[in-house]
Amino acid sequence: MFQLLSFLDRSNIANARVAGLQEDLMLSDHQYTVALTVTYVSVIMAEIPANLLLRAVGPRFMLPAILTLWGVAATFQGFVKRYGDLLACRFFLGLFEGGSVASVILYLSLWYPRHKLQWRITVTGVIASLAGAFSGLLAYGIIRMDGLGQRPGWSWIFILEGVFSILFGFSAFFILPHSPAHAPFLNDPEKHYVISRLRESGAISRNDQVDAFNWGEVGKAFTLPHAWMLYSISFFAGAITYGLAYFTPSIVAGLGYTRAQAQLFSVPPTVAGFFVSMVTAHLSDRFGARGLNIVFSSTLMTIGLVMFLVSKSLHVKYGSLFLIVPGSASAAPAFLAWNANNVAPYPRRATATAVASLMTNSAGILATWLLGSLSPPPLYREANITMLTFSVFTLIIAGINIVYLSSQNKRKSAIRATMAHENEPLGLGDRSAWFIYSL
Repeated sequence: MFQLLSFLDRSNIANARVAGLQEDLMLSDHQYTVALTVTYVSVIMAEIPANLLLRAVGPRFMLPAILTLWGVAATFQGFVKRYGDLLACRFFLGLFEGGSVASVILYLSLWYPRHKLQWRITVTGVIASLAGAFSGLLAYGIIRMDGLGQRPGWSWIFILEGVFSILFGFSAFFILPHSPAHAPFLNDPEKHYVISRLRESGAISRNDQVDAFNWGEVGKAFTLPHAWMLYSISFFAGAITYGLAYFTPSIVAGLGYTRAQAQLFSVPPTVAGFFVSMVTAHLSDRFGARGLNIVFSSTLMTIGLVMFLVSKSLHVKYGSLFLIVPGSASAAPAFLAWNANNVAPYPRRATATAVASLMTNSAGILATWLLGSLSPPPLYREANITMLTFSVFTLIIAGINIVYLSSQNKRKSAIRATMAHENEPLGLGDRSAWFIYSL
């Protein structure tokens, strides 16, 4: 629900735009793009501090608090009268929501062994994808409230969806557990079992002191070659993900559909993304194939983007979304899980997860300008070429990372053959010979 509401409240401006927001506020395409950019800027500002604060404040309090606050900011968008009002709301929405994605991933990594993490991240991710479909369906119904309370239909999109976030955030204070050790629904033997499994998989350290906050570990997150490859993938794939999140209704509308039809026809590609993501996540967890998942997903995106670029048929262009959207939706959980799987201990992982999310949101800024102002509809030619290039880069870097991590695992295997585990220094984290990288 956190991911669904995060995605819904951040991206429903796309539905509001199609419903008349831009015309009513007399926004130029440039101003609309600036409004989206402001959100990303404040999200990026909050990304790393939010992840580092999660352990100190505690997930039970921090996650519900930020959800409630961003719900307030989202609701206020329904009352804006001027461009400046919209900018202020978008800034605070991003500030309160910043770090929510990375914090949820980090929170999940404290509950599940490494080889079971992607399925859980995918569930949260596809729920966010379904938010895109749900948003379109909601918008289709909500815009029929146009004129109610002397407010346009687009304002009710923000108000109703924002109020729901506030209510759910408040309720989460009472139901979200802090950690497995403090879960009220687990008895003592179950807590011991869960914590033991987490330690065996390397999800948490065997020594709690190693997982304590340490600025040195924060710095080490910037020295890992495999992490930097995933930071790059986060940027390239993130540009495509956020471009689709904000502009799918506009892309569909540009294919000749009415505003109401565009809301509805943006739903089927998103639903396809749900099913593809669930299947690839299951296979990735079962066979430990994070990298191959990304290779497959980026191949789907590449084929779809080529179709959209070269075809003259509007039906083929719409059909290409059934490859681009599922490819993007299934890539995101894979690179997020791959990053969280292969970085330890906790402070290093918290930083790496935040940096990956920061890169994704930075790419969101590029995507909003590409599709919002720099690449005119309905063809979006410049944006399409850029995203196609990014998709190919994602595929290549994923392949390089698979080769690199395989070589590191072989090197660690050789070390294990000549050294006892107890003779290895403590605190090596993912650099330990007994920490096997996920491929």
